[in-house]
This record gives sequence, C-alpha cells and structure tokens, in this order.
Amino acid sequence: MSISNETQSQLLPAISKGAGNNIWKKTTKSLFNSKTGIVGLIIVLIMCCMAVFAPVLAPHDPVKTNVKVRLLPPSWMDGGSPEYPLGTDNLGRDMLSRLIYGSQISLLVGVCAVVVAGVIGVVLGLISGYYGGWIDRVIMRTVDAFHGIPHLLFLLVIMMVVGPGVFTIIFVLGVLGWTSYARVVRGEVLSIKEREFVRASRAIGASDSRIIFSHILPNIISSITVISTTGVASAIISESSLSFLGMGVQAPTVTWGTVLSDGRPYIATSWWIATFPGTAITITVLGIIFLGDWLRDILDPRLKSSGSR
Repeated sequence: MSISNETQSQLLPAISKGAGNNIWKKTTKSLFNSKTGIVGLIIVLIMCCMAVFAPVLAPHDPVKTNVKVRLLPPSWMDGGSPEYPLGTDNLGRDMLSRLIYGSQISLLVGVCAVVVAGVIGVVLGLISGYYGGWIDRVIMRTVDAFHGIPHLLFLLVIMMVVGPGVFTIIFVLGVLGWTSYARVVRGEVLSIKEREFVRASRAIGASDSRIIFSHILPNIISSITVISTTGVASAIISESSLSFLGMGVQAPTVTWGTVLSDGRPYIATSWWIATFPGTAITITVLGIIFLGDWLRDILDPRLKSSGSR
C-alpha cells in the first residue's frame, strides 16, 4: 500500500517531533542519573552566568582601589564587613568583584583556544587518517615534533618575544593544543574508513569531502568532545599559570591568575586573597571535566558506564 505525498507531508513532522522528544527525554534522564554530569552542568552554568552578567553581579568596580579598607577579611571573620563578603586585597579592591570579572577572561581563553586547536587538529587528523601515505607521515612527524616541545617553556618564550595579551595566549594555546586532536582523530579515521558504509559510499561515487564530513566526522564527535572539554580545562590552567607568573594577561585586566599572584606575598597573613581564586580555578576545571565525561557517555553509548555516577 503506497502513501500519498500529502499523507507523508503530514506524517513526517509528527515522526520528527516524536523522535526529537524521545532523544530529549533520554538525554534528560541520563543527566539526572549521572551525579557528576549534573554537578558539572551546574558548575559550568554558574561560571558562564558569572562571566556574562559580571557587570550586574559584581558589587564593586574590580579595579578600584581603596587603601582605607585594604586587607579586610571575609565578612564572617572578625573585622570583616558585609559590604565586602569575600574581603579585600592589598589595595582595597573587592575580592568578590575580582573573582566574578576574572571568570570572563579565563572562560574566554579556554573556549577560544580549544576552538583554534580543534579546527586545526581535526582537519589535519581527518586528512592524515583518510589519505595516508606521505601526507600522513608529514603530519604525524609534525605532531611528534610539537609533542617534544615543553609547552610551558614555549609559552613563556612566545610571551617574551611577542608580548603578553589575551589574543596572544589564545593563539599560542591553540597552536600548541592541536596535536592531541590530530593524533586521536587520525586513529579514529583509520578504523572507520574501512567500514562497510564508507566503502559503500565510495563505491557509489561519493566525493572524498562528502565521505569525510558526512560519514566519518559524525562518528568521531564523541572523541572530539572529550578532548575539547579536557582542552578547555587545560587552557584555563595554562592561562592562570602564565598570569600568575606575570607573563599572561596584564593589569588592569582581571583574571584568576593575576588575583592569585597578587595574594602570593600575603598567603600567611591574608589567606583569602590567594585561596578564593585558586578555589575558583579548581571548581571550574572539575566542573568542565565532569560535564565532558557525561557528554562522552551521551554521544557514544559504547562508552557508557554500567552504573550511574
């Protein structure tokens, strides 16, 4: 029995809607069954809201100094003030406001560096794994060469030559981070390109670009997601490390690394200056890793754990 075109046009939206609702229900159920996933999602959402709505959430100007209230402890300690819930630093700047504004640069660097690294690494990994031969050898030898470079030392050298700045950090972290994507993507492509559906596509005359981007790439999204989440966390740590050493983002721009560096001389007497930004970095990195672990399970059912987390 054939179905008329009019009937098909009525049925297809309903089928698509039902499939979409089913996927949404499965995703929501999986999230609530994953303890680490929901914790990671909450942390990431909080940090993103802090970064986006920093001008609204911050009670004070993060760079405004007031020596009359310098080194005030948090409000719950003796000598603290409700006006400065997390205390002030050595120049009288509000710690809460500096933490809120610091999330902007840290998340910006983390996400943008991963985008740069991902685009370079995924494209080169796809080309290397699919075509093989001398192209594969050249790309993989380049990957080996980059892996032999101490990343932190290379970052410091580039910062000294080019000069510190947000876009410089993003570019350098992206250039250094692409190798992980290329190596993993190449390995996935070598396995997937020998499967029946790829051979069938090649047999019916599908172009290489269509096979790569329509058939191979969707099957390695889960691996790319895992690397990306780890990459965001690593980029945040790298940016904080550079800023802590004075080679990253420069004042008056506020980052968690610079706030942490400001509190280093006062760690014995005013512990809150260094403790709060260090805690923010740790919580953010853990949240991103937890969320990435859950996303991996959703995108690749083969990697699902036997029990809920």
